[in-house]
Amino acid sequence: MEKNFEIKIENTSNPSIIKFEANYFLTQHTSYEFENIDQAKNSPLAQQLFHLPFVKRVFIAQNFVAIDKYEIVAWEDVQEEVAEQIKNYLNSGQSVVTASESNKKVPITIYAESTPNPSVLKFVANKKLVTAGHEFKSIDDTKEAPLAQELFHFPFVKEVYVDENYISIQKYDMADWNDVTQEIREFLKAYLEQGKEILTANATVSQNEVQKQADQNFDQLDDVSKDIVNIIEEYIKPAVASDGGNILFDSYDPESKIVKVILQGACSGCPSSTFTLKNGIENMLKEMLKDKIAHVEALNG
Repeated sequence: MEKNFEIKIENTSNPSIIKFEANYFLTQHTSYEFENIDQAKNSPLAQQLFHLPFVKRVFIAQNFVAIDKYEIVAWEDVQEEVAEQIKNYLNSGQSVVTASESNKKVPITIYAESTPNPSVLKFVANKKLVTAGHEFKSIDDTKEAPLAQELFHFPFVKEVYVDENYISIQKYDMADWNDVTQEIREFLKAYLEQGKEILTANATVSQNEVQKQADQNFDQLDDVSKDIVNIIEEYIKPAVASDGGNILFDSYDPESKIVKVILQGACSGCPSSTFTLKNGIENMLKEMLKDKIAHVEALNG
């Protein structure tokens, strides 16, 4: 399936620099910085951007292009035009960087973190792996996920969850983490250093379609449900992600005042997930939404 690039404009702490975030990776675990058009000879995209008179420096990272500008213009006057230019370039199918990245061995570090779920370990990389979370309950789910597919070839791997810069792996009881952690770390390090594909383009397209549908569904929610979704996104998801998991809003019943959620990654099937729901998520929603919440249920907790 052909990639359809979209660009999101993000401000940075430096008012001269704007990030133009793409919904697909632009490079394989490599970042580039160009001070002028001569330095950008291996990047047709950067060269094109330097033709804009206000462009001072160009940064190209895994999933974004950042531009440092001269003071001759204000970003609010030109950022939409620049975003459109980058989007059109990417959708034209031209190379972002022509230097061969396949021969470069990218230094990757992988470390393992425990999670509240004793059957799940979180393997954290020093590079961004995906732009959105993906859950794989079995090898049948991995048609568009080569990395997850290979992980399921380890006989002790039960489930895989990939998000941002980490992979949560749930094991069967037949194995002890002390015996297999190093093996998984070395496998992931070698896989990523070789620049192998984590997800196919189709998987990313599917995820983008899911997100668009989620955005449309959000617009149709009642006000309380919208408040619940916003609280989950802003306050709860970051904490859950730090434990190697994810949480998704499913539904809210205004009559029973019950909130239903879906737990993924380390949170799915976790012995402490009930405690987390009652003493963390439920309490926060009750505190912030007062008498509108009775309790929270996990559909797969």
